[in-house]
Amino acid sequence: MIKAIIFDLDNTLIDFMTMKKMSVAGAIRSMQDAGLDISNNKAQKILYALYDKHGMEYQKVFQDFLKQVIGKIDYKILAHAIVGYRKVERGFMQPYPKVKSTLRNLEKRGIRLAILTDAPRMRAWLRLAEMEISDYFEFVLTYDDTKVKKPDKKAFVKMLNKLKLNPEEVLMVGDSLDKDIKGAKSMGMKTCYAKYGDVGVSNDKIKADYVLKSVEDLLGIVVE
Repeated sequence: MIKAIIFDLDNTLIDFMTMKKMSVAGAIRSMQDAGLDISNNKAQKILYALYDKHGMEYQKVFQDFLKQVIGKIDYKILAHAIVGYRKVERGFMQPYPKVKSTLRNLEKRGIRLAILTDAPRMRAWLRLAEMEISDYFEFVLTYDDTKVKKPDKKAFVKMLNKLKLNPEEVLMVGDSLDKDIKGAKSMGMKTCYAKYGDVGVSNDKIKADYVLKSVEDLLGIVVE
């Protein structure tokens, strides 16, 4: 019997990649307005190369970008980049359809809910607060709490210790077969692949117990 569900955050509860793409575009426009002479295509190519190198949560991406483009950090342009990014980010900080109603239904059924994410602590909490869903989760473990990234077992062990449950009593829901599903399966947990959020880089040789076309599909799984 499933007693708890652990959710990944980005691309599982929130459409992170759409938010990221639109926010980056907003930052580029703001830098151009502040006087940076660069085309959209070139700016995007450099920024996404930096994200590929350092990870999508890299906090100094615009500093590194400016060093590469103009050889130094111009703080006027940097400020415009950050403000432009954040303005758009807030507008696109929305949960996937049916997330809130699904969380409410799971809570009513007595299912305990938690978050396990590789995002930094403050970023994760800001996203949950912006989406107005933070109160649904009993525990939120971030990279700052675990000091490892999924699929490292240490992250899953820490969460199971928090929940005080056996692995077979817990369902892991995530968009990454390589990280969320692989890590949870290695612990003996039930797994649920959020296919709707996968950006197409997962290893399709890893199989989850369940596949979600919509987060609402969880309601049928927990009553099995």
